[in-house]
Amino acid sequence: MALAYSEVSPLKPGEELTEEAVEKDLVFLGLAGMIDPPRPAAIQAIQTCRRAGIRTVMITGDHQLTAQAVGKELGLITSGSKVLTGAQLDKMDDQELQLEAEKASVYARVTPKHKLRIVRALKRNGHVVAMTGDGVNDAPAVKEADIGIAMGKSGTDVTKEASAMVLADDNFKTIAAAIEEGRAIYNNIRKFIRYLLSCNVGEVLVMFLAVLMGMPLPLVPIQILWMNLVTDGLPAMALGVDPAEKDIMYRRPRDPQESVFSDGLSWRILGTGTLFAIGTNGLCPGLMLGPVELARTMAFNTLVFFQLFFVFSCRSERHSILEVGLFGNPQLVLAVMISAALQLSVNYIGFLQPIFQTVPLELKHWVIIISIALVPQVLGVTFKAIKDRAKEKIMYIRA
Repeated sequence: MALAYSEVSPLKPGEELTEEAVEKDLVFLGLAGMIDPPRPAAIQAIQTCRRAGIRTVMITGDHQLTAQAVGKELGLITSGSKVLTGAQLDKMDDQELQLEAEKASVYARVTPKHKLRIVRALKRNGHVVAMTGDGVNDAPAVKEADIGIAMGKSGTDVTKEASAMVLADDNFKTIAAAIEEGRAIYNNIRKFIRYLLSCNVGEVLVMFLAVLMGMPLPLVPIQILWMNLVTDGLPAMALGVDPAEKDIMYRRPRDPQESVFSDGLSWRILGTGTLFAIGTNGLCPGLMLGPVELARTMAFNTLVFFQLFFVFSCRSERHSILEVGLFGNPQLVLAVMISAALQLSVNYIGFLQPIFQTVPLELKHWVIIISIALVPQVLGVTFKAIKDRAKEKIMYIRA
C-alpha cells in the first residue's frame, strides 16, 4: 500500500472537505507491504498428505502471482503442475476442466461458481474430494464435496451447516491428523475382524475335523463359550485401541469401494483357522493318547493359546511380530495376561474342573501345547523374512 498525506487549510463555516481537495498535492510517505504467511504446521501437513497419497489443491480469490508465490511456499507447485485463473476456467467447458483439474494445483481469482465446478470436476475424475471453506461463498462447494470441512473459528454459520465436519482450531494440520486417526481406526477394525473370525473358524474346523476323523469331540459347549467370552473377547477389545502403525501415512489411500475383506484378508482368516484346527486335532498327541479328559483338556488349552499368541500377529498385516513388537500396546499385553491367568484357573482350581471338564496338566503337556501354539508365529515370521528377501533381490535386479 502507498501512503501519503495532504495539508489542508482550516475549513470555513459551512465548507465541506471533498475528495478532490484532499487527493491533490499529496506528499508521498512510503510503501507498506502485507503478508499472510502459511503456518509452518500447514507446510508440514501438506507434505504428510503427499506421502499418504493425498493431493492438496489451493483455491483462492487472490491475484494469480500472489497465489503462485504462496503455492510455491507451501510446496504445492511442482514440475508439471499448473496455476489456473477464474478467467481461464470461464473459457473451458466441463470436459476441458475435468482434464485440466488433474494438473492444476493452484486456482486464483475464482468465484463461488468456479469452486463448485472444480469440486465436480475432481469428483468426476474419481477422486474423493474434501473441501475446506469459511465464507458464505464457500458453502455450495463445501456442500458438493464428499467431505465438506468448515472453519470453527472464522467460519460462517452457513458454511458450518453445509459441512460434514468443523475444524475447531482452523488448522490444516488437524485434517492430516484426522486422516491418520481414521486410517488407524479402519485398520483396527480389520485387526478385530481378522482375529475373531480366525478364532471362530478355527473352533468350527476343530469340531468338524474331529467328527470326520472319528475322534471324541475335542471341545464341550462350555469350553467353546468360555473361549468366545473370555479368551477371545478381552484381546479382541484391546486390538480396538491398538496405536497406529508408524508407516500408516506412507500408504496409498484405499479404494472406497473395496470390501473390508480385501487384500486377501478372507484367505488369511481361513488359512489361520485351518492351521488352528490341524494343530489342535492332528499335531497334538493328547487327542490320540491317554484318557479322553486329558485329550480334551490339551485340545482346549492348545486352541486357547493358539489364539492368545496369534493376537500379537494381528497387530499388523504388513509387518511381522518381530517388527511390530510385543509391548507397543500395553492394553493388549494386559488382556492376554488376564486371559491366560483365567485359562490356567479352569485347569487347576478344583471346583472349576468339573464345570469345564478339565484335568490338571503336567509340564510335559505344556511343552507340547506351547510348542504347537507358537507354530503360526514362527511360520509368519519366516514367511515375512522370505518375502522381504525376495523383494530386495527384485529391487537389486531392477537397479
